[in-house]
Amino acid sequence: MNDMTDAGTTGHSADAHAPRGSTPLLTLGALGVVFGDIGTSPLYALKESFIGHHPMPVTELRVLGVLSVIFWTFMIVVTLKYVVVMLRADNKGEGGSLALLALLSRHGDRKRLTAGLTMLGVFATALFFGDAIITPAISVLSAVEGVGTINADFTPYAMPVALVIIVGLFAVQRFGTARVGAVFGPIMLGYFVILAGLGAMAVADRPDVIRALSPVWALRFVLDDPHLAFLALGSIVLSVTGAEALYADLGHYGAKPIRFAWLLFAFPALMINYLGQGALLLEQPNAIANPFYLLASEAWRLPLIVLAVVATIIASQAVITGAFSVVRQAVQLGLVPRLTIRHTSRIAEGQIYVPLINWLLCVSVVVLVVVFGNSSNLASAYGIAVTGTMAITTLMLAVLVTQYWNWPRWLSWPLIALLGLVDLTYFASNLTKFFDGGWFPVVIALISFTLLTTWAKGRELVHVELKGGAMPIEVFVKSVSQGVHRIRGTAVYLTSAAVGIPPALLHNLKHNQVLHERVLLTTVKVLNVPYVRDEDRVSVEALGGGLNRVVIRYGFSEDPDIPAALAAARDEVGVCDAMTTSYFLSRQTVIAGSKPGMARWRERLFAWMVRNSATAMDFFKLPPNRVVELGSQITI
Repeated sequence: MNDMTDAGTTGHSADAHAPRGSTPLLTLGALGVVFGDIGTSPLYALKESFIGHHPMPVTELRVLGVLSVIFWTFMIVVTLKYVVVMLRADNKGEGGSLALLALLSRHGDRKRLTAGLTMLGVFATALFFGDAIITPAISVLSAVEGVGTINADFTPYAMPVALVIIVGLFAVQRFGTARVGAVFGPIMLGYFVILAGLGAMAVADRPDVIRALSPVWALRFVLDDPHLAFLALGSIVLSVTGAEALYADLGHYGAKPIRFAWLLFAFPALMINYLGQGALLLEQPNAIANPFYLLASEAWRLPLIVLAVVATIIASQAVITGAFSVVRQAVQLGLVPRLTIRHTSRIAEGQIYVPLINWLLCVSVVVLVVVFGNSSNLASAYGIAVTGTMAITTLMLAVLVTQYWNWPRWLSWPLIALLGLVDLTYFASNLTKFFDGGWFPVVIALISFTLLTTWAKGRELVHVELKGGAMPIEVFVKSVSQGVHRIRGTAVYLTSAAVGIPPALLHNLKHNQVLHERVLLTTVKVLNVPYVRDEDRVSVEALGGGLNRVVIRYGFSEDPDIPAALAAARDEVGVCDAMTTSYFLSRQTVIAGSKPGMARWRERLFAWMVRNSATAMDFFKLPPNRVVELGSQITI
């Protein structure tokens, strides 16, 4: 019933749906949600760089070299790519891979937007789901493992405690996070202040660690042992996991608060903490077992563990909420079947809960923790999804700056070359961890990609079949004007194609031999913008014989509500009284056939997805006691 189409210029201006609130409050909120993932990376990033998948000795050259690589990765990947450039690529205020893909589709000639680029955007979305599973697992587990620095006897209890926290986190999603979210910012602000404080005290003991800010140490680190340095990048990149959130959460907080939160709080605090861990390692190389927690004295270690656990819960919450938002966008853009989506706040539109996705994530995270056992093993699985998404984003950005923004070559080419070199190098390094756990996010991404593309292609085939078998309007109007009994009231027939007569209307007329005095052939179209202006929401075309073609438009960040849209457009469509309006749906049964289009196994998969998708009644918020479903079969 919904169709993704080119938006043209329809929609709000870029700031029409700008986040509400003062810049300081939005900055505080961004600090709590946007930077939760990257903010917890000091728990494991530096440690895994030395004792992870490819261990290396703790020497002055390597400590300063790794710190230098982290600093310049922050500068190039996070600051330059995301803060300076990507935050400019807003789609009517929204960010993320799907929003960027829609932006490219809307502003460019569709023929120039290759199928390959579209597939890359979809695959970036698929990679996100792999990341969404690993982030809660490694974050919570690495935080709880800090109990081992207090007493080694506590170590075996780390995984059970982490599992309890994870299951509890997913269990409370159905209640919403609006109230809890209000305290995320202050907690994370305190967390970042403590990060900086712990790091600063260690740096004060070894101020020479500041030398690591020079790129010379990164170069010396690479030249000393290029092979080992290349392998180490697979763990060093853990320091920037979560950087994509800066762009994905653009619509929630706006560019300016995100920039302020990074430049004034997160970046300085993270770097000071990493320098502090490095200073500790220069003094005590054996502290590499857990340099983050060993920065604190033993008396303060337990409170630090509690704070870190809370921070990782916040980081995990941000990823889960992000997964819900991505799924809703994918549903609206026709990449995912209709799912049950519940709103958990009457005020904040973005506060949603998707039960199926929530429990799929929960089971996957629990299995991941049990199978991998500890954060070091999980670190081997982490990275491929993150770096793959970063590389795809850079490729899409290259198309944006060269073809749509039309930046001069002297600026765009060096920029893309630099970002591409960094992203692809990190991605190549992480591929070396494929057989040690890196396969997991790749498998999740491939499964997600298969589901996304199968649903999109299947819908396309169904639309072709429906359009090909649709009765022309003129023929139908002429036939019903001769002797068809008309009854009082309004009939709303939902149809995915804004041409011809929908099957549900033909079936109803054939079996009941009556027609309502007013018939609305209604199509919902999802545009390549996040929001649509109220004045552009509904268009009506009179077809004759009491029939009207109604097109209702939504953005990919909006939830369709057909009764509300018709009520708001009563001047165009007439009054749709709740007691005299009936909604007719066509419930299609898809049968896999021998027609060209998709492989037989994908046709069967699509048919299964159709059977298990949420009903249009719930998705479009139709009144249950006024809905009539008529079945039909379609062979693809």
